[in-house]
Amino acid sequence: MNKKKQLAKNTIIIFFGKVCTQLISFLLLPLYTAYLKTSEYGIVDLIQTYVTLLVPIITLELEMSIFRWLIDSRGKEKDTDKLISNNFYVLLLSLTIFSILFFIVTLFVDIPFKYIILIDIIVCVLSGNFLQISRGLGKIMDFSISCILTGLTTVLSNIFLIVFLHMQAEGMIISMALANFICAAYLFIKLKLYKRINFKLIDHKLLKEMYKYSIPLVPNGISWWIVNVSDRSIISIVLGATANGFYAISNKFPTIISSLTGIFNLSWSESASLHINSKDRDEFFSDITNTIIKLFSSLGVGMIACMPFVFPIMINSKYNEAYMYIPPLVLATVFNVLICLYSQIYLAKKMSKQVASTTIMGAIINILLNIIFIRYIGLYAAALSTTISYLIMAVYRHFDLKKYVNIKLEKSLILQMIIIYSIAISAYYINNIYLNIISLMMACFYSFIINKDFLYKSIKTVKNKLKK
Repeated sequence: MNKKKQLAKNTIIIFFGKVCTQLISFLLLPLYTAYLKTSEYGIVDLIQTYVTLLVPIITLELEMSIFRWLIDSRGKEKDTDKLISNNFYVLLLSLTIFSILFFIVTLFVDIPFKYIILIDIIVCVLSGNFLQISRGLGKIMDFSISCILTGLTTVLSNIFLIVFLHMQAEGMIISMALANFICAAYLFIKLKLYKRINFKLIDHKLLKEMYKYSIPLVPNGISWWIVNVSDRSIISIVLGATANGFYAISNKFPTIISSLTGIFNLSWSESASLHINSKDRDEFFSDITNTIIKLFSSLGVGMIACMPFVFPIMINSKYNEAYMYIPPLVLATVFNVLICLYSQIYLAKKMSKQVASTTIMGAIINILLNIIFIRYIGLYAAALSTTISYLIMAVYRHFDLKKYVNIKLEKSLILQMIIIYSIAISAYYINNIYLNIISLMMACFYSFIINKDFLYKSIKTVKNKLKK
């Protein structure tokens, strides 16, 4: 199977698994906004934010190393068992140390829902690690099934705990923990990881090599956390939990694009690692980059054009203020597509330090802009600081990566994006029904024109498959 077909196949399989989780999370918005106060939703969102921060610190991003090393060890069972055994040894040690430190901290700091949060963090670490192992082993179908189970568990437990037991914020946190536990348990059993663990295979030299790769990704992960969600901490401190609730809802829509980016990234990271030394590498990477930018820029402008019609249906009227901050956040996620594409090429070359340094730069810019402007323009400061920091990161990585891989972007594409996004965002804020309809029609036309070659090839491939 050629490189593009393998990438497409893996993306489709992962898509059906991950989209279940993400779509369910999105469809639960009416439930959350109906049963939770803005302040409650803001608090839960902040807790999720800090869980996201802690996980890479606890693991030192070892799951990224295990994925990368497992790709190289495919077909070598002894090497695979050795990698998984060393991974588990460190994982158990890290979780034990963290749990002890957590209990010490809670003696001096009052943390709401502390025991549920601790369990949530532990199962998040396990599920994240096992998901990377399944990818490293090439078990993409198991990866997708585990994501589907996560999504189903999330929706059922949320409905039961929030609607019937009226547990509100606590119910949401329990649902997250339960969903991650189901994911981890399924993969542990299905991949038969218990048969691969042998602590006699502990190799400190191997662990040193893996940590040399993963540790630079820790500041990278923290910086991504800062770029993505430090806004919420600053908002909570300066503007309060209610404002953070509005901002969290604004982020839910662009998160759809981020989630799809993440889905593609999972298969792209494998393809990039497998083909980083291919002779046609530059052509392959350029082709994929341009295709993905076209697809995701279409998705972004389509979302902005659709939002005047979708938002009132999906979101309770008490969250109406959230409507104002969606366009800059959508634009930020489109820039993030390019950032993520380039990130995987860096990692394929095992240049994790470069990934970390560029992300740290973006984090610093984001924080400074946030702090300077939040008292003057409120939540717009958070949205715009994210957009600007993402744009700077994307531009910097593009030119920096040219030292190692020559990726060529279609110049006309940039101009087209500037024009169509200007029209869509203008119509969005004017918020006239006729202008919104025209904007939506233009977004559809733009999307069809720039993606017609991709659509034609996809339809042709599907027809050939059906004939066979």
